[in-house]
Amino acid sequence: MPELRASALVDAPVPVVAGALLDTSLITAFGVGVPGPLLCLGDVLTGPFGVRLTVTRADLSGVSAAGDFLELHTDLVATGAGTMVVDRVSWTSVRGVVGRFADVTVGRGMALRVLEKRSASLARRCEELRAARVVVGAAIVRDGRLLAQQRSYPESHAGQWELPGGRVEPGEKPADALVRECVEELGVSVVVGEQVGPDVPLKKDMVLRIFSAELADGEPEALEHNAVRWLTAGELPGLDWLPADRVLVPALQVLLN
Repeated sequence: MPELRASALVDAPVPVVAGALLDTSLITAFGVGVPGPLLCLGDVLTGPFGVRLTVTRADLSGVSAAGDFLELHTDLVATGAGTMVVDRVSWTSVRGVVGRFADVTVGRGMALRVLEKRSASLARRCEELRAARVVVGAAIVRDGRLLAQQRSYPESHAGQWELPGGRVEPGEKPADALVRECVEELGVSVVVGEQVGPDVPLKKDMVLRIFSAELADGEPEALEHNAVRWLTAGELPGLDWLPADRVLVPALQVLLN
């Protein structure tokens, strides 16, 4: 199976680059069909000539998608100067002269041009996300279970689930914003830990950033939502999450396990 590799250094931390890779606008520009604005584990991507790929990885380590005769992998490596983005494209060759010609002209030539353009787009998107406004969320864990809350509004998202949190106000630190939001939404105080998963793009100039958290005082109540619920790792994939929170399910499962 022939393989093409390309690498580029992006001036941004891994969570930002991993988040930018979730933005499907980076691949729709090349004629790839996607089910939504964010890449999610299990999504099916459609491309020219009937190509279908299933997303098999979308986390801090990068993204991968695989089909019957084509595989795409993007790996992220933290360095002192930013994040090294390593792309790998492999495909099944057709035998004979035609196959060798396709490997050189279509496979390597076309794939390399696409990767170069994607790298430039990725760098621009990372620059936007580094300056983006932040919405924080709390991954509150107790006894191996994660706390989620069910939206009551707006109507388009009523009944769906999300992690507690909200916008960081101007001049406010993300951790302080998260403590404030948990008091307002749940009536509890929390101790904020490390970031969980990548920065998830919400808009062109806004990202969702999740932090682990532990209860310090109080019992969570649904003060601004329909309900709250403690979930096991196995229950996370089947819940009707908001799209941005659903992207983080693999990272949340790792946190619980």
